[in-house]
Amino acid sequence: VQLQACGGGLVQAGGSLRLSCTVSGRSLSSINAMGWYRQAPGKQRELVAVNILDGTTTYLDSVKGRFTISRDNAKNVVYLQMNSLKPEDTAVYYCAASLTPGQYNYWGQGTQVTVSS
Repeated sequence: VQLQACGGGLVQAGGSLRLSCTVSGRSLSSINAMGWYRQAPGKQRELVAVNILDGTTTYLDSVKGRFTISRDNAKNVVYLQMNSLKPEDTAVYYCAASLTPGQYNYWGQGTQVTVSS
């Protein structure tokens, strides 16, 4: 399984970005959970959003109401729509696939998101 993330960039506070994670080597419809993580300089990596095959989604408290995770099984792509971005959202964002409950087995390369104030 390979994951390819893209869509990061530089945006002003209040702006929006949409990250995409293209999955290859396995059908997205057979992957139990897809997640987006982020890691800011000097900080620990944190789980931002999760999309489970049954449609359940969960979010980090600080992004609730601003970020939306979704998957397009036909295109084998997972998205993270990020609205009302804040400078504290600045980080490298990674997508990850969970084939084993409770464990992310595969990771994409990161995509940088920078939000200017």
